[in-house]
Amino acid sequence: MAQSRLWLPLLFAGAALAQNSTTAGEVSTPYPTITNLAVEWNVQGDDNLNGVVAVKYRRAGEASWSQAMPLRRVPEGTSRGTRPVFHWQNRHSGSIFDLRPDTEYEISLALSDPDGGSAEKTVRARTRPVPRDPPRPRRRKAGPHNLAAIAASAQPGDVILLAPGKYGHFTVPRDGANGNPIVFRSPDRRALFDGLSLRGRRHVQIDGVDSQGSIDLLGGEWLVVRHCNVRAKYGIIANNPPGTANAYIADNVVTGFETWERTRMGAEPPPGFTGNEGEGIQLTGSGNVICHNRVRGYRDCISFMEDTRAGQQICNDIYNNDLSIGNDDAIEADFAMGNCRILRNRITNCFMGLSSQPGLGGPTYFIRNVMYNITNSPFKLARYSSGDVILHNTCVKVGDGFVAPHQGWAHALLRNNLCIGGTGGGVFGRYHSGPGRAVSLPGPDATSDFDYDGVGSHGIPFEGVIRGVRFHSIEEMRSLTREKHAVQVDMSVFHDKVPFPNPAIPEWPIPDLRLRARSAAVDAGAPLANVNDGFTGNAPDLGAYEAGQSLPLYGPRPRGIDEASAWKSRAR
Repeated sequence: MAQSRLWLPLLFAGAALAQNSTTAGEVSTPYPTITNLAVEWNVQGDDNLNGVVAVKYRRAGEASWSQAMPLRRVPEGTSRGTRPVFHWQNRHSGSIFDLRPDTEYEISLALSDPDGGSAEKTVRARTRPVPRDPPRPRRRKAGPHNLAAIAASAQPGDVILLAPGKYGHFTVPRDGANGNPIVFRSPDRRALFDGLSLRGRRHVQIDGVDSQGSIDLLGGEWLVVRHCNVRAKYGIIANNPPGTANAYIADNVVTGFETWERTRMGAEPPPGFTGNEGEGIQLTGSGNVICHNRVRGYRDCISFMEDTRAGQQICNDIYNNDLSIGNDDAIEADFAMGNCRILRNRITNCFMGLSSQPGLGGPTYFIRNVMYNITNSPFKLARYSSGDVILHNTCVKVGDGFVAPHQGWAHALLRNNLCIGGTGGGVFGRYHSGPGRAVSLPGPDATSDFDYDGVGSHGIPFEGVIRGVRFHSIEEMRSLTREKHAVQVDMSVFHDKVPFPNPAIPEWPIPDLRLRARSAAVDAGAPLANVNDGFTGNAPDLGAYEAGQSLPLYGPRPRGIDEASAWKSRAR
């Protein structure tokens, strides 16, 4: 009997140990994009979440390695209050950013768990090439009178040159092939359509057309929409499952019909008001790249799909877009399911800046986005969002500044952001922007990690709240919250004399929010591998810009400028 009593506690201790140690599973690199790679390492155990995966990478064949951020620990989880309920697996997951297109990389992973189960693996993955014309194109000319016949006989490798004219609504009837697409091009941008359907198509490119209706990519794969001018209530869309996969939507101008008015703002305008409609670029699916577009005048400028309309949404990239007049969200990355990357977008005159409502395990990356004149919140982490990574963003707005107003968001990481709120807050639509506090973060749970942020309030005494803890000075903020390295900032941190956007209406012109040398935001951040490696001075600067560096190119690029040419220029 004594033996039995002794054996049972040992058995239970062994079970507890097995749960806290890690059993390493398979590694995958799903949906490579043009400049980013994702890594997923499935695991079992590690219930105390103290396992860490260090990451380094190099171009295949090179001798030296570069460091990346550690993979994010994503515990198994289930969404709350969604239709249907979504479930995600126990894993380490993360991205490597800003890589050379069409290049193979070695990725070295080292899993360390103090409770046992450490492991090492090396995998290879290749970034995608920038979409190109066919290697041996057959050029064919078409006009409004014969486009249907030319398209019906099109073969992979055809480049169909569209004469000026009105084409009505056009449905693309045939597929190209991998590396040998079918291209429809308007050389002078004078081919006018009432809408285009690429439903179910593969390896087709639309280049330089003008459309007064939607460009529909539903069910398509490897589609390209580039250098187009779209004016429609719903612009470029694939807004029901399965959506579209591996699309490249770049350098377009997409314009809707919304205007910048107080009553049109928010998810639910006041009763009896029917405004706040339309979506600029709206899709579900995986592996999609949405970059360098100018989108203006929509409920949401760029958005994923939600609830029953969300298909698989992993490894989507949204970068260097120029967005304005989004009367609900500038970027609605809702129901992101892992390694979606929202990078270097410029957002002006929008209700919400960046939405994750919710993130389904993550990581969902929001990095170096710049926001000016946001009337509600820069970060909407709602419906129990999990896995958001918020780094180096800048926001200047009326009402509360560094704000994510919802409760219950988990497993988030916030670093090196720069947010200024202040006077001019109030009701916009049916929602209140807050009284102007420097910080309003009521909702992070104990699993979220935040520090090294710059915060301030224009025209209002400094105060804030984090998880129910109130403070009235930066010193109190540091001593009472996890923001041990927070910095107080004001409008003098910017190198131009940037006006504070009060009143928020009418709309404000786009300012230059780069930093002034030796301001409070300079050298105040934390180093983050593969995110701020190129910092100057003693430490990274706060916000979207390192002081002294050139502005990124937002919105459409000139023809001939793309991710591959940017890498060649960098090499020179």
